[in-house]
Amino acid sequence: MPDDRADTPGDPRPTLPSRVRRAAADVAARARHVTIDDDAVGRVAETLPLDRVGAPALEPGDLPDLGEAGTVAWVLTVNAVNFGSGFFPVLAKRPGLSGSKTVFAALRERFDRVGAFTAEELRTATPERCAALFGQDPDGPAAELMAWFSTAWSDLGTALVDRFEGSFEALAAAGDGSAAALAEVLSGVPGWADTWVHDGRPVPLFKRAQIVPAHLAMAFGGTGPGRFHDLDDLTIFADNLVPHVLRLDGVLRFDDGLVGRIDAEELLEPGSPEEVEIRAVAVDAAERIVAHLRSSGHPATAMGLDQVLWNRGGGATYKARPRHRSRSTAY
Repeated sequence: MPDDRADTPGDPRPTLPSRVRRAAADVAARARHVTIDDDAVGRVAETLPLDRVGAPALEPGDLPDLGEAGTVAWVLTVNAVNFGSGFFPVLAKRPGLSGSKTVFAALRERFDRVGAFTAEELRTATPERCAALFGQDPDGPAAELMAWFSTAWSDLGTALVDRFEGSFEALAAAGDGSAAALAEVLSGVPGWADTWVHDGRPVPLFKRAQIVPAHLAMAFGGTGPGRFHDLDDLTIFADNLVPHVLRLDGVLRFDDGLVGRIDAEELLEPGSPEEVEIRAVAVDAAERIVAHLRSSGHPATAMGLDQVLWNRGGGATYKARPRHRSRSTAY
């Protein structure tokens, strides 16, 4: 789909979300393993809670009670390690919690008990300390994920120390009120890269870089560090759950071979054609759903749609079927 929202004549470079949308549409146009059922787009759009799609909000209790500075630190610290879904089947999980909620719960307890990490604490993170924090065996099946977590925190801490005088708030303000610009800043931090290649063409997706301004906006109700003038420029945050929901709801169609591999819980190689298509075509499908809702007069955003679909994915129908897994720092 053409992007008619993000860029103005004379702009030297499209925004990061605009580049994501364009690359996703390009992948969707030539994908071999994943396609969009346009007839299902409207049907699914009619099942969505329109208030949440237009104005997403966090649930009570989602944030630590640490004031403005602590909340900004929370959003950045959490999203630095907001990946690892390919390891979740082997992660030691808390009773009744998924892999992602196990990670968030452990980190939330640390913030509630001790407060936010400092930039220096993140910079000096180690796999052993991550394993202890998240309740994992340092030599167990999730040891590689703990090493990735420590590297991600170290990269963020180094960026904070070297470029923002150790201030989480200064980093959050680096976009100067633009969600797209903040995502661009984060995309340049080592460990936040999320660009792949499909048929020889680059495919930027940047799930974690885009989700930070969205979470800041929801955390602060669109004020202070969460005030952005271009939240509707963000795409969905392409992971493995939202595409799974779109597939089970009939919007996405996977070829039989790919479905068989997913049902067999085979890990997909990150950056493989199938894995890139799942995420990129989901972005394009979400854009079509948002466009359908807007054409009907609803103030939908991809950011809001993402939250609705992600929450829907916690339902029994969606949890009963395997979703695709890939061991990647992207999601």
